[in-house]
Amino acid sequence: MRSLKNKSVVITGAASGIGEALAHGMAGRGARLLLADIDDAGLHRVATDIKMKHKGAECHVLVTDTGHETDIQALALEAQDRLDGTDVLINNAGVALVAPVETLRTRDAHWLMNINFWGVVHGCKAFLPQMRKRPEAVLVNVSSIFAMVSMPTQSIYNASKAAVRGFSDALREELRGTSVRVLTVHPGGIRTNIANKARVTDVRMMAASEQEFKDHFLTMARTTPEEAAEVIIKAITAGDTRVLVGADAKVLDSLYRMFPTRASAWLTGISASLRQRAQKKN
Repeated sequence: MRSLKNKSVVITGAASGIGEALAHGMAGRGARLLLADIDDAGLHRVATDIKMKHKGAECHVLVTDTGHETDIQALALEAQDRLDGTDVLINNAGVALVAPVETLRTRDAHWLMNINFWGVVHGCKAFLPQMRKRPEAVLVNVSSIFAMVSMPTQSIYNASKAAVRGFSDALREELRGTSVRVLTVHPGGIRTNIANKARVTDVRMMAASEQEFKDHFLTMARTTPEEAAEVIIKAITAGDTRVLVGADAKVLDSLYRMFPTRASAWLTGISASLRQRAQKKN
C-alpha cells in the first residue's frame, strides 16, 4: 500500500493523542476517514479541524465505545455504508490503569481489558469480512513496548498489550497469503493524555501522589503524537508487520532481546532514579 490517496481508513480512539494525529496525517495524504471515539465532543472537534485544515477531506465520525462489541459491529457497518468498505483499520483506542495486584479492583481490570484487548479482537473480527474483499488491506493493532517490559502497578496494562501482541502474531499467520496484512505497533512513551485519564487506585510504589505520577509520565514521554503518527503511517505504506515508536521503545526492545529476565528490573530502577532526581530538583 504505497499510497493512501482515496483509501478508506477507520481509526478508533481518534478524539485525541495518536488517533487524532493519525487522522490528520491520513487526511493530508488524501485518505477517506471514519473516526471513532467515546468522546463525542472531542471527536467532532477533530473532524471539524480536519475539514478546515485539509480542504476537500472526507471525514465521518461515529461515537463508539470500543469496550462493547456491539458498538464495534455498528462501526463496521458504518464503514461499509459511508466508505464502501475499509482498506485500513487502526485499532488505536486504549486506556490505562494504575493499581498494584493486591489492591486491584476486578471491575477495573475488566474495563481495561475490554477496551485494550477485546476492542482489538472485536475490531478485527468485525472488519475482516469487508477488508478481505479489498485488493490490499491493513489491520493496524496498537500494542506497546510494555508488551515486552513491565512496570509495577501496570500489570493489567502490560497483560493487555502482551495479549494484543500475541493475538496479532497469530492473526498474521492466519491471514498469510491473503490480501490483508497485520501491522503491530509498539509505542514507547508518547505525550498523550492517557496518564491523566487513567484509573488510579494506588501509586505508592511509583510516586508520592497521583499528580507526581502523572508529571513523571510526561517527563518520561519524549515522543509527540505527531511523530508517532508519522512512524505508523510510514510503516503502513512500507509494508511492515511490526514497528517500534520512539527511541525509548527501540532501546527497551533491544534490552529485552538481550536480557529478557532482567530488562523489566532495569526499567523499574531507571524510572525510580529519574523520579528521585526530579524530586531533588523540586
